[in-house]
Amino acid sequence: MDTIFTLLMVLVMIASILLVIIVMAQNPKGGGLSSTFGGASPAQFGVQRTNDFMEKATWTLGAVIIVLILISVVITGKPTTAAPAQQQPVKKEAPAKQTTAPAASTTTPAQTPVAPAK
Repeated sequence: MDTIFTLLMVLVMIASILLVIIVMAQNPKGGGLSSTFGGASPAQFGVQRTNDFMEKATWTLGAVIIVLILISVVITGKPTTAAPAQQQPVKKEAPAKQTTAPAASTTTPAQTPVAPAK
């Protein structure tokens, strides 16, 4: 399943890069790539068709990206179908009973004197 997800993400990245290139090639005032092929007048041969192609390519690539992302979410969102593990009963133990209170001694251990070296 990891390889399918990786493949889908690579396809999404390629489509995104192509979408950026197509959007950058368009001119917001209608010139864009079509003006490169002979001017901004729609009466010339091929100018209007270039705008149509660019617009259709933009919408198509946007739809492809959305579909690929939805497919990847559906594929990775499914839980794994592993066999349920046998659950062992949990053993609960009672805490040990204390019969006497803990000693509250504040004395420190005696230090042994160090013998002088001979």
